[in-house]
Amino acid sequence: MPIASIDEIRARIGDEIGVSSWLTVDQPRIDAFADATEDHQFIHVDPQAAAMVGLGGTIAHGFLSLSLLSRMAADAMLLPDGMKMAVNYGFDRVRFIAPVRSGQRVRGRFILDSAEEKAPGQLLLSHTVTVEIEGEDKPALIASWLGLIFI
Repeated sequence: MPIASIDEIRARIGDEIGVSSWLTVDQPRIDAFADATEDHQFIHVDPQAAAMVGLGGTIAHGFLSLSLLSRMAADAMLLPDGMKMAVNYGFDRVRFIAPVRSGQRVRGRFILDSAEEKAPGQLLLSHTVTVEIEGEDKPALIASWLGLIFI
């Protein structure tokens, strides 16, 4: 993760602060997520059945695409010098826009919306994250994501 001072982070509010590398969402990843969440709906795990309903094959779970934000953030989010830990603080808004088909690649585009002191030694960061699908006009999702940084 890119490191910056708190002043440098605050100076970037309203800016795109980073774009992650591409991640492949292949069938083994989708199947592993289905196993972990016990969500084995056919549109995720049965390519033939998914094709018969017009999907052209299986699609990733929306929550799988959302869960990849943690990995994407490692490439893109600015974190302050001397950070002790960071925790997921939740989402103000999440919208799933377009399905991610098995085999497609996705990446996250991060805009820093705010950086507020929540308590002494705690910085609450809000990002708008757009998960793009390679070669597609519509993104997989757009989220307003909160992270609490302990410094």
